[in-house]
Amino acid sequence: MGILAAGSVVAVIGSGAMGSGIAQVAASAGHLVKLYDTRPEAVNKAIADIGAVYRKLVDKQKMTAADADAASARLTAASSLGEVADAALVVEAIVENLDVKRALFADLEGVVSDDCILATNTSSISVTAIAAKLRRPQRLVGMHFFNPVPLMALVEVISGLATDAAVAHTVYDTAASWGKSPVHAKSTPGFIVNRVARPYYAEGLRLLNEQAADPATIDAILRDAGGFRMGPFELMDLIGHDVNYSVTQSVFNAYYNDPRFTPSVIQQELVNAGFLGRKSGRGFYAYGDGAAAPQAACEAPQPNPEYANHSTALDATGAVATNPLMASLLERFRARGVDVGLKKHQEGHGHGNDGAAAIHCNGAAIYLTDGRTATQRARDNKHPDTVLFDLALDYGKAPRIALACADQCQPAVWQSVVGLFQAAGFIVTKLDDVPGMAVMRTVAMLANEAADAVNQGVCSAQGADTAMQKGVNYPKGPLAWADSIGIDHVVTVLHNLALCYGEDRYRVSPLLRRKLAAGSTFHA
Repeated sequence: MGILAAGSVVAVIGSGAMGSGIAQVAASAGHLVKLYDTRPEAVNKAIADIGAVYRKLVDKQKMTAADADAASARLTAASSLGEVADAALVVEAIVENLDVKRALFADLEGVVSDDCILATNTSSISVTAIAAKLRRPQRLVGMHFFNPVPLMALVEVISGLATDAAVAHTVYDTAASWGKSPVHAKSTPGFIVNRVARPYYAEGLRLLNEQAADPATIDAILRDAGGFRMGPFELMDLIGHDVNYSVTQSVFNAYYNDPRFTPSVIQQELVNAGFLGRKSGRGFYAYGDGAAAPQAACEAPQPNPEYANHSTALDATGAVATNPLMASLLERFRARGVDVGLKKHQEGHGHGNDGAAAIHCNGAAIYLTDGRTATQRARDNKHPDTVLFDLALDYGKAPRIALACADQCQPAVWQSVVGLFQAAGFIVTKLDDVPGMAVMRTVAMLANEAADAVNQGVCSAQGADTAMQKGVNYPKGPLAWADSIGIDHVVTVLHNLALCYGEDRYRVSPLLRRKLAAGSTFHA
């Protein structure tokens, strides 16, 4: 088949936000677009609104006046389904209801030619199920855009069991020609994004449930240390708790109550109360006139400690076992004039040493979290003054870092560690001593879910990373992130979370274990 030729007809069924966005993109790409809705007035408004968008793009010098006029001229209203008979591609963007979608595509089969591609913009319904009753199910494919369509690059191209590979490739290539970043996916619950993203919300909700910190503080850690554009709670408030909770329930039920997707009682209570987020004026935060801006907790300023050094384990050859994350943090200390010297040690020798790289400060042993609590690690090492630091996307640039201390840790020692990180320019936020902290456990679970999606043939490793970066603006693809952390460390974090909670929720993906055993990564 190949890419749909410029000038070929693309029909869009449904003139809501998604449908009008798809129509705008297709018309801009040179296609004749026929927009149909059961409400003619909605179609006329959508076409007028798209024309207004084109004019704004001209004003911003992002589109020429000639191109805007031409794109507007390619947009027409269809007064009936019969008027889309000449379409080479029909994209459906109507209500998320299986029976309604099936009925629409059955009607379309009686109108369009046999070589017309039928695409559904469904975000949650099985593409296999939608196509099941068609005369030619092989020509139906998922073409899942993300809102707002003109701005969001991702398109999930979803193949059901009957979808012809050539059809999927044509839609993929066509989406790419429209300036999008398409990824292939298999029709499974949640596809890529709505499946792999579940831990971002779930781990945040569990941290809140365990009183690790308040929503504003957890959000700030995920933004300022993790590099995410929005924290989980402000993002859920934006999406709407009714929508987010419904998607979680749908994925949970579709995977036969897999504990990895268990919904949260906290979010259920918000839905029960009608606290749906921004659209209702209240969710985790209050909105509207007079609402106070959320404030994240941070530690009071402490003096720069007099003593600090770091130790590294020795590998089997006796050479220093380097840790790139620790190296990045130490570089920041040195760049800020904080002298952190080197002390080598052998694994298992001395207090405050479990073989991992550590920073030592006035009696404290400071480690990157490995999924154990600081309290457990202090007990394992027989070193009460143990402090953990959380993962950061870039220790050299992160404005904030999260720390947690063992219950046994002396207050004066804790204050010295806070002062050490503050001297390096960090806003220090204390988390209660929960396993895996905030950013590390969230990223480990995102990587774990992405690895399972790849392992189960839902998508490729590159597809998973592209989907999460382009579809939900993650700062790094989860599997590329796992590579940079170290597959071994990610597996250790998940293993320790599973030991702590005793739940199958934190089981390690077989693909992560395989990568670890092979000494390989997801991306060369």
